Amino acid sequence: MPDISVVVIVYNDAERLAHAVASVLDQTLANLEVVIVDDHSTDDSFATAERIAAEHPGKVRAIRLPENSGGCSRPRNVGIDAARGTYVMFLDSDDTLDRHACKNMLVAADETGADLVSGLCVRVHLDKGRKVTEWYPNLYRERAVLSSVAEKPELLHDTLSTNKCYRRDFLNRAELRFPEGYHYEDLLFSARAYLAASKLTLIPSTIYHWNVVENTKKLSISNRRNEIRNFVDRVRIHQLIDDELRARGEVELKLLKDRKFIQHDLVLYLWGLPFQTEEERDGFIAVARPYLETLDPRAFREANQIPAIAAYLVLRDDRANLIPAIDFVLNRNKITSPLHVEGDRVYWCAGHLDDELGRQVLDVTDTMPWTKPLSSLWLGNELTSVSSAGGMVRMTGVIVNPVGRIGPEAKLSAHFEFLPRRKKLAPLAVRRPVRSIRHTPDGIVWEAEVDLADTIHPIGLIDPVWDVRLIMSVDGEKVTTRVFGTSIPEHVQPLPARPRLSRLAGDQFSLHITSKGHLAFELIAEGPTARRGGELLTKAVESRAGVKARGILRTQLRQTGARKRTLLRMGREALAQLPVRKGTAVFESHLGKQYSDSPRHIYEELRRAGAPIKATWAYAESKAGFPADATLVKRGSWAYYKALAQAEFWVDNQGFPGDAVKNRGTTYIQTWHGSALKRMGFDMPSVKHSGEAAQRHLQQMVDRFDHFVVRSEHDVRTLVRGYRLNCEILRVGYPRNDALIDGEASRERVAALRERLGLAGDERRVVLYAPTFRQEEDGSITPFSLPFDPARFVEEFGDRYVLLVRTHYLNSVVLPPSLADDVKDASKVPDVTELLQLTDVLITDYSSLMFDYALLDRPMVFFTYDYDAYTRQSRGAYFDLAETAPGPLAHDEDEFFGHLRELDATAPEYAERRRNFVESYGEYDHGTAAKTIVERFFLGKESQ
Repeated sequence: MPDISVVVIVYNDAERLAHAVASVLDQTLANLEVVIVDDHSTDDSFATAERIAAEHPGKVRAIRLPENSGGCSRPRNVGIDAARGTYVMFLDSDDTLDRHACKNMLVAADETGADLVSGLCVRVHLDKGRKVTEWYPNLYRERAVLSSVAEKPELLHDTLSTNKCYRRDFLNRAELRFPEGYHYEDLLFSARAYLAASKLTLIPSTIYHWNVVENTKKLSISNRRNEIRNFVDRVRIHQLIDDELRARGEVELKLLKDRKFIQHDLVLYLWGLPFQTEEERDGFIAVARPYLETLDPRAFREANQIPAIAAYLVLRDDRANLIPAIDFVLNRNKITSPLHVEGDRVYWCAGHLDDELGRQVLDVTDTMPWTKPLSSLWLGNELTSVSSAGGMVRMTGVIVNPVGRIGPEAKLSAHFEFLPRRKKLAPLAVRRPVRSIRHTPDGIVWEAEVDLADTIHPIGLIDPVWDVRLIMSVDGEKVTTRVFGTSIPEHVQPLPARPRLSRLAGDQFSLHITSKGHLAFELIAEGPTARRGGELLTKAVESRAGVKARGILRTQLRQTGARKRTLLRMGREALAQLPVRKGTAVFESHLGKQYSDSPRHIYEELRRAGAPIKATWAYAESKAGFPADATLVKRGSWAYYKALAQAEFWVDNQGFPGDAVKNRGTTYIQTWHGSALKRMGFDMPSVKHSGEAAQRHLQQMVDRFDHFVVRSEHDVRTLVRGYRLNCEILRVGYPRNDALIDGEASRERVAALRERLGLAGDERRVVLYAPTFRQEEDGSITPFSLPFDPARFVEEFGDRYVLLVRTHYLNSVVLPPSLADDVKDASKVPDVTELLQLTDVLITDYSSLMFDYALLDRPMVFFTYDYDAYTRQSRGAYFDLAETAPGPLAHDEDEFFGHLRELDATAPEYAERRRNFVESYGEYDHGTAAKTIVERFFLGKESQ
């Protein structure tokens, strides 16, 4: 009897089948069998299966179904019935197993007696350079043996059947088979298996390699989400899962599954709704509403808010407010709803506020990003009228002005930008001014009149479609919008066009709305000459000579961009030959986003010491805030690369670009940007799982460091080792922390910051909440929201504390305007050092700011509301924060507020821990780091 039977299913995939089966035959576990089940393919899949079986008699069997089943369920069920192994695993023909998958599964199953063993699945994105992402990695950080799925309910999120191993007699005893006649069979099969298993084991081993190709015209069955049958199947599967959960009395598990449906399953189908016909929308709503009515109302309250808003509006069949919500689900910076203000609260819309659930779900006071810079928002821009006559297209539209963000006194101007759909032809983009733009109660209204033939000059054939953007200036700040609509009225006729290849390539522009709802213009052939010419040109470009000519034409069209890239490449090669200019240095902080951190403090010490250094600072977007006495260069520009190539010193805290030329004679001082709690560099699982090329690139980046600044031996054990550094370690402390030890030097700056934040004369103590960022399972950044109620904070502590909130630079925060006197956004303060000096109490979580603030010997509270989930994240941690934190840990809002109430009483209790923390993680911070570095490198004084 084989230890494991691996059931490999295939349909019309002869090309990849052999590779999948080879991943089983090459396993380090020898005693296994392969059962290939062909779902009546029309290609050579079954012949390939028979050939493999003949080459491996007794180990591989091939079975062909008499007719195609249309899904995965029937082939897998046949495989289960045919299996002879003690355990059963599943493999799709386009994926592979990790080489040790079967042995790891068998060992875990035998040792624990589990009915089901599950391990890590990694998604290999074949069309993205084989980028690897982990599937729910938090579930598989460590080995776990469960007697019930209720012990780890989040396991219901991992609905795959292929990263698991099942005891065969368990499958038969529980009558577990895949549901036939439905798609999404894994969802129901996995749920039933979790619920039926008397013991489940999770192992921290990679089991399954799921090969993914996202950019493909041939979508898999489960990805055809525009088909109503697809959605009907998913909902039906969820109903069957619900029946199982209700029958077992699993109320909390059903709540978790309901949240998942709102946050994940429903969202998969919402994205296409704005572009469907009313009939298709009717069909979707008719299926979705009855099912949403069966969900636990708590699921709407506890789910991520934006998907919950969309789900609630589907429940109420409010399509007018639903479509903008879908936009916001897909793009958290896109606001196409004007929002509704009532008292000090802001709601998605004015409707449904008489419903308690609606009032809770639609309250976006603490969620919407309207306080972010306008330039980072995509405001809705609806086409309200369009007409054509005499070669001119006339358009009007209205831009959303959420909560009156753009005041009536704002100075407005705007222009259109027309650009070819093919981005490689970007040099052809043209601009035309908007005739008028004005502020109205309904939004920002604009009017335009454009002569298309005089504006758009397409080549023809290779650039028929042109998109349009309206770029608005609000008091000098640019806001980019896309004009959207539902349809072009029938009375709008095509307009004349004059292509560069003559009217043989097309003679008119047609206005249309794209599949994503945006206005576009397309070159078409309407007249007989253009139609005939189009046929001839098409034949010509498909000929051998035509292909060559088309290539030459594209090269010419891209000449500006191509020439620039070629010049940069040649220029960098030339820069590598230039001599380094003595007495020059390039400074950069956080990839040019700020004038801050240790590079700033080294620079300012350099100026105080009168060092004969010509300094250059790199900026990413705006020059605002950067020193006037330094040369400023835009990051990524030619001047930037030239400055780097000729600089005697590089000083930064993250990393200069990998393609920057570092000449012999250049000294790279890497100050870094914080001590490490989370694993870094080659210690990170994502780096370990990345390809050889990615690891080699990282190694080349860090090998450029000549000197690396640390503040403790902890940094040496973590950062230095984690990045495999082979350079001199500067045990001098962080220059940015000098001011924390000697506050006199920056007293005036701290006072200026206090005034800038509106705290001048405010006698209350300053509490700073400064958390780090969170990531989703797919690696994307989790949108930030305050994990406690700021109104409750003000009500309880407003008489003695003022609250500052500083988010990580990857996040942003929206604070209630009604609390502006007591709760302030400090996220835009560039240099955190002065902010820490201003702070009397630091509230953080896992941020590296804890290491710096400890130097001030002031109270800290760690609001670690997601401690268990965060510490099991894929990156892992170097030490247990709970054991060493120099302040109390709070796991919920009540506990957090309790610690604030008792702050003065408990401060002495943590004094010793703060001292120990500094000794462990800041032993080299003596307040002289910047001076030591400047004297050694810029003044030529070796340390004594």
